[in-house]
Parts: sequence; C-alpha cells; structure tokens
Amino acid sequence: MKRKIFIACDTSSISKVKKIIYQTKTNKIKIGYKFGLEFMNSKRGRFFISKLKNKIIFVDLKLNDTVNTMQSAVKAMRDLKINYLTVHISSGLAALKAVKKVSGSTKIIGVTTLTSLNNKDLRLIGYNKSVKNLVAHQAKLAQQASLDALVCSPYEVKTVRKIFKKEVITPGVQLGKRNYDQKRSMEAKNVKSDWLVVGRAVTRGNIKKNIQKLAKELS
Repeated sequence: MKRKIFIACDTSSISKVKKIIYQTKTNKIKIGYKFGLEFMNSKRGRFFISKLKNKIIFVDLKLNDTVNTMQSAVKAMRDLKINYLTVHISSGLAALKAVKKVSGSTKIIGVTTLTSLNNKDLRLIGYNKSVKNLVAHQAKLAQQASLDALVCSPYEVKTVRKIFKKEVITPGVQLGKRNYDQKRSMEAKNVKSDWLVVGRAVTRGNIKKNIQKLAKELS
C-alpha cells in the first residue's frame, strides 16, 4: 500500500504553490496538499483553492472559537469543496460536535497539542498534564465527537491508536536529522501514521529530488 503524504504549502505565493504541486508529482506515494493560515489569508489564496481540481486538499486553519463562530466558519467554506479541515480539540466537545454536524463531505481533523510544544511549554501555559497524557485525553474527546481524523506528533501515535479509531495525521516529520522549529519530531521512515505532513524538508531546495528521496525513504 502506498504511503500517504500531505505536502505543507507554507507560502503566500501562488507561483510557489504551483511549482510545489507540479514538482511533487509521483506515483510512488499518495500526495495531498496542506494550506495553512499564511496561504489562506493571502490575497489570492482562497480563490486559488476554489479552482484547484483533482487534488486532495487539506485546509489547516486550526479553528478555535465559540460554537457558533466555528460552525459559521465551516459553513462559509463549503464552496471550497475541501477534503480535510482542522479544528482545535481544546475548543471543547460542544464546538467539535457542532462543526462535525455541518461539515458535509469535508473531514474534520482534531488538532491535539502542537508539535512545537513540549512539557515545559505546557506548564508555562498552565497545563498540569504531560504532553502524552494531554494528547490521550484530547483523543478521547475527538472520538466522542466522532471526528474523522486526528493530528498528533510522532511520539503520541501509539497512544492515540488505542483510543481513536479513524485516521491519524502526523506533522513534525523530518527527512534526515533536521527538524526546523519542531520539538517533537521524528524521521519519516519511523512514523506509523495514516498520513505524514512534510513541509520544508520537501519544499526547500530541489523539490523533485526531495520528493524522490522521501519516496525512497518510505518504500
């Protein structure tokens, strides 16, 4: 079975996104494209997504607001025909259920604890749980809300699998040893998720060579 990868298109440049899509074409792995706050808030980003055809589209907005605001935001994006959309599990069970209710064919992904945070960061924010225990708790909420997928770091995949029974998506994935600004990252070949999210490791430098290297590493 082919490994599944989301390429993070972290840019506001339409031409850069077109280049990423064109140069990551491969039949060795299944590829989708992730668009975050930078691209979706850019002048032509939303319009570009609305015209994108025959691609698996993951919009990573990490919605975290009141029940009504989150529900309205999801309804406002219906015209985009996106495949996956992220919401923060910390928005609460009522908000998660409300979003799922109006999501239609868009899969709702619950975001657990960001891969840029570690136990020390959580204590500074005011959490008393460790990352592992907090993510396990968040996975239970995602399961209760019948979300379609869940985001966690490579280190929590095994724990999450015991609780959450649908797709698991993992950012913080490296090619080689470089991990950029992630604190809970791991080399791609060691990550056992349904989808891996890879950004700069592929999109910086020679994209064609990077995607070939990734495909080889995962084979």
